[in-house]
Amino acid sequence: MALRVGILTVSDKGARGERADTSGKAIREMLASLEATVEHYEVVPDEKEVIASRLRELADEADLGLILTNGGTGLSPRDVTPEATLEVVERVVPGMAEAMRQEGLKHTPMAMISRAVVGVRSRTLIINLPGSERGVRQNLAYLLPVLAHAVEMVRGEAGDHLAAGESVERLQG
Repeated sequence: MALRVGILTVSDKGARGERADTSGKAIREMLASLEATVEHYEVVPDEKEVIASRLRELADEADLGLILTNGGTGLSPRDVTPEATLEVVERVVPGMAEAMRQEGLKHTPMAMISRAVVGVRSRTLIINLPGSERGVRQNLAYLLPVLAHAVEMVRGEAGDHLAAGESVERLQG
């Protein structure tokens, strides 16, 4: 199964052309290790309604299996990506968000202030990643081994399930 992906970079400065999006580029590079095709890439401002609208459109109309957002997950007043995501998802996947924070804490105590969420809208998995390139690389590297299977499950295409104590390598091979 080819994984169809959308990348939504959330950045006021990026949307105004004042900052290069190195995080979005890092996501694209890292997805090359999967059988993934980036079908949509966009930089939007830190505006809750804009983010929510784009997430709805990408999930409902573009029928992507995975949408990765980056940026807007911190504590500043303009960081509204988690709220926009929670507005559009039908189910949350707290284990993935918790795992990202846990992995992040191995690298920086700042990971504990991440408000990133993961959820499902219809047949699309939506994951909030940090805005920094370093944070994106650390979090996404941790998630890569389970992404394809998670998307297959969301889309009702998964065959085998892991038994207790079983490794994801079995599913990848």
